[in-house]
Amino acid sequence: MQTLLVLNINPGLEEDLVDYLLSISDLNGFTSYPVRGYGDHVNLSLAEQVSGRRKRTQVEIILAEEAVPSLLAGLAESVGRDITWWQQPVLASGSLD
Repeated sequence: MQTLLVLNINPGLEEDLVDYLLSISDLNGFTSYPVRGYGDHVNLSLAEQVSGRRKRTQVEIILAEEAVPSLLAGLAESVGRDITWWQQPVLASGSLD
């Protein structure tokens, strides 16, 4: 079964994350985009405290569900710890070429 793994990271980790994900031959690709995080105000810069949000980068990866634990372990070791993640089942996916 396939799953959608969503990573929400500190933008400073993006280059290391991209390098790590590109090194995994079983991944067919991923998508990333800038987002803003709202909520817990721990470890915010002064500007982030004033605006009430923090800059984050979100990455979405469709992969085999059983591959998630090893990918997360590799992220913690190779990229960093300021990563929030969740996964969702993928009912179907494809490409219209």
